[in-house]
Amino acid sequence: MTFSLERSRDPDATPGLCAEAGTLYIVSTPIGNLADITLRALHILSSVDVIAAEDTRHTRKLLTHYGISRPLLSYHDHNEVVQAPRLLTLLQEGKSVALVTDAGTPGIADPAYYLLQALLPHAIPIVPIPGPTAALAALAVSGLPTDRFVFEGFLPVKSGRRRQRLEALVGESRTIVLYESPHRLLRLLQELVTHLGPERRLVVARELTKRFEEVTRGTTATLLETFQTRPIRGEFTLVMAGCPT
Repeated sequence: MTFSLERSRDPDATPGLCAEAGTLYIVSTPIGNLADITLRALHILSSVDVIAAEDTRHTRKLLTHYGISRPLLSYHDHNEVVQAPRLLTLLQEGKSVALVTDAGTPGIADPAYYLLQALLPHAIPIVPIPGPTAALAALAVSGLPTDRFVFEGFLPVKSGRRRQRLEALVGESRTIVLYESPHRLLRLLQELVTHLGPERRLVVARELTKRFEEVTRGTTATLLETFQTRPIRGEFTLVMAGCPT
């Protein structure tokens, strides 16, 4: 598939479709289905000077799908100390930069915070290009209250800190959104039963927007039993009811 850039060259086109010099764009990309990318995201990715990507190989697949060819620079949790100053220099030189992650919105359980903290003292313009986020997608279909919610993302891996976070959630009245990897899902489900009780309403969303998308509803206890009897694959977002008030 090739993405047309004709609109971005039109002087009467909608403002904000082309990248401006010295600006960092926080660009949301699909969490699975490539068709979920926005037109504005495509225009920005097509017109920036540099794309900073969590995994350049992964991002190159997205760009190739839409016929976009831009310079790629690696930026992730393990090289941010080195790459953040480099990106700052590019921006100060008047280059436009798009920051993307492997899926979803940068900064939402993905690299971005360190870079923004490095840029803010220098008054670099930072512009959000909204789009898909697994947390909101799962929340929207969960059937649980959405008027007030708390995003916890991935819980700490180390047992002590992890237990502290779980204990802090016991009395949380808002709907709770969590991320978890497949190899730790059973551990998390067991912990939810132990710390928050077996009857707490829970929704487990797997592989959102992808071919094997699945949304399973029940309680902490019933979903623990369900996933104990089946292969666990894919990326998981959990939406849990808050503590009854």
